[in-house]
Amino acid sequence: MTGKERAALRAEANKLDTIQQIGHNGIGDETVKNVLMALEARELIKLRVLETSPVSAKEAASQLAEATGAEVIQVIGYRFVLYKYNPEKHKS
Repeated sequence: MTGKERAALRAEANKLDTIQQIGHNGIGDETVKNVLMALEARELIKLRVLETSPVSAKEAASQLAEATGAEVIQVIGYRFVLYKYNPEKHKS
């Protein structure tokens, strides 16, 4: 992914609401499943790591990206943005 593409996705992510939170249980199978379903439906999602979480936002972002095949677009504070291209959404 080029820098311009990543910058465009970061700009688009500014408008997004946080759709998932990672709490004291950390990242489990259910979290991965929910994130994968959200990525398939939306492609670009914003998540938040609560202070009680055993992982940092950076760690959570890389773990979820690896588990779902997504790309980490941005990590700021407790929030991060993931992107996964869905060819089904771009069929004409």
